[in-house]
Amino acid sequence: MRFSATAIDGVTIVDLDPSTDERGSFARLHCPDEFAAAGHPFVPAQTSLSRNTAARTLRGLHYEAPPRAEVKLVRVTRGAIFDVAVDLRQGSPTYLKWTGAELSADNGRALLIGAGMAHGFITLAPDTDVLYQIDKMFEAGHGRGVRWNDPAFGIVWPVQPVVISERDATYPDHA
Repeated sequence: MRFSATAIDGVTIVDLDPSTDERGSFARLHCPDEFAAAGHPFVPAQTSLSRNTAARTLRGLHYEAPPRAEVKLVRVTRGAIFDVAVDLRQGSPTYLKWTGAELSADNGRALLIGAGMAHGFITLAPDTDVLYQIDKMFEAGHGRGVRWNDPAFGIVWPVQPVVISERDATYPDHA
């Protein structure tokens, strides 16, 4: 695996380093030892799948409130997304800044998103599956959200959403 910093400390791009031969390829998606050696200790406690049937489906921006703030590794197993993380850590030098990356089944790229970040994505292809590995077990009552197009963040989405839940569409601005 190759780890690349983004403009936000706490958000890291994780690229595959596949071994290839005449059969195809093989790549490790997660190894706690490799993550720790790269300075990103991460051990998932839960794995979830988001299945999205339509292109231009937007999910987010979601986060878990302390003390249940999560670290998550997000990867696409089918299709493609534009994945976004927004820094909500007060006192951080990148507070309210965002970073994004295209994740696809073809590029194998993942985004490691640290605690204190809001997360969302928009699908770039129909029938897109997004795999989440999360460091904490889900506990109801801690989920929060902020509006996907809050002007305080200034996120430049590559396409406008066509499908968005009422909940995600009506989250308040961060303010």
